Parts: sequence; C-alpha cells; structure tokens
Amino acid sequence: MQKAAKPLESDYVRVAKALEFLRTDWREQPTLNETAAAAKLSPHHFQRLFKTWVGISPKKYLQSLTLTDAQRQLRSGGTVLNTALNTGLSGSGRLHDLFVSLQSMTPAEYRDQGIGLTIGFGIHNSPFGRCLLGVTARGICWLSFDKAETEPSKILLPLKETWPSARLTPAQKETAGLLKRIFPGEGSPPRGPLTLLVHGTDFQVRVWRALLGIPLGATMTYGDLAADIQKPKAVRAVGTAVGQNAISFLIPCHRIIRSDGGIGGYRWGSPRKEVMLEWEKIRLLDI
Repeated sequence: MQKAAKPLESDYVRVAKALEFLRTDWREQPTLNETAAAAKLSPHHFQRLFKTWVGISPKKYLQSLTLTDAQRQLRSGGTVLNTALNTGLSGSGRLHDLFVSLQSMTPAEYRDQGIGLTIGFGIHNSPFGRCLLGVTARGICWLSFDKAETEPSKILLPLKETWPSARLTPAQKETAGLLKRIFPGEGSPPRGPLTLLVHGTDFQVRVWRALLGIPLGATMTYGDLAADIQKPKAVRAVGTAVGQNAISFLIPCHRIIRSDGGIGGYRWGSPRKEVMLEWEKIRLLDI
C-alpha cells in the first residue's frame, strides 16, 4: 500500500520558524538568504510570505528587535508599564482604548449562560494562525487561535463551554468581513469601533476592562494588574481571570507577563504570545 504523503508545513509554521530564527540570531544581522533558508523557502517567496503574515519586511523586523532590546534595557530601571509610558507609548498607541468598547452580560444573562443568544462563527486565517471568531447581534463574543493540526470537530469546544446554552450557527461570510476590520493587513491595527460582548463575573469583567488600558507595545505583570484594579492581594485571582479571557488579542491578555520578565503562559500558546508582542512593537515604528 502506498504511503500517504507527508503534509507540508503551513505558512504560519514557516513564518513562526523564521521569527524564532531572527529572535535568536538578530545580533548577527542575518541576511534575507539566511533567514529564508531557515524557513526552507526561496528568498523571493519568503520575502513575500513574511510580509503577508507579519505585515512588514524581514529587514524592518530586524530593526524592531533592536527597539525591543532598547526597551528591555529601559525596563531595568522600573516597572515595564511605567517605562513604556515614560517613553511615550501612551499617545496614539492606546489602540484598545480608542477602538474597542466592552459590554458585559447582565447577572441574569450570566446565570442563563447564553439562553436565547445566537452566535455566528467562522474559522479563518490570521496573522497569528488559524482563528475562530464568534459574533452576536451585540458584538464580538469570541476570538481564539488554534494549531493548524487541530481536528475540525474540536475547534468549537472552548466556545461551546463558555456559552453552553447559546445557539451556534455558521457565519463564514459575516465573520470574514469582521476579521478584515480586526486585521486589515499590511501590519495595520484594527479598524474600529469594535464592540465586544463578554461573559463573566463582575471581578472578571473588571480585570478585562483593565487589560484594555494597557498601551500598545507595553506590558504589565500580574501584580501590576492587581494593583491597577485596587486588589493588590488578589494576584492569583487576577491571573485566573486573565487566563479566562475569551476574546484574545482585542482584550490584550497577551500583554501580561511574569514578575521576573518571563513571557509567561498563554491560553493559545506561549510562542503565539511572543509573536503578538513583537508584532505590536513593530507597530510602534510606524507611530
């Protein structure tokens, strides 16, 4: 019997490998040919693919890594957030304050877990891999990222667990149009206004609102976030609420890092979290 052909790596996997190579060897200033070789692609194909997924050229990405290192040095003198604010990241970089508004379910709606609610969903490619987008008449209620090899039958499970009583219906065309506003392409930020509908306790919603206030390109620790909502002793509970955020990227839980400066965990994978943070630092080059 003939053996099945080995599946080719997805474009996202190739770009992720190239990003890892550049982050590891950026001080050596690798050439386009060297970086393309790391992704197992021709230079021409790699250049085009990289810009499609990341939004800028490999050369500009290398420049952003220099900025990242400078920011890291600045952070050594204080908290990450304070350093970001002191370097002017709070101006036009306050992306989520400007483009995202958040609505929460009423106590009765929270208790009923989505009874009477219809969620249209679509599965699409994004700058951070395949994503699942869920939308209601009241706003976006879900944005998650998954691995390309995940079985289609399992992609909807987390959405169903969060909204167990809601009716789910395919809405590929509607969500495709919405996704273009979230990821317009060419590295551009979301085109607002975007309304989000969240399903959580009062404490969770309070944490998620605080996440919206973290400026583009900045990060906070769990302790910083707990202090920001005036619950300095609730660091563990804050961490749990951050991990339960169902609208990834738009509610930027990826901007929360460990107190030792480590990247920390992420519901949709730590490597994806690293890519998101680098992507946002690149945006600052254009501000």
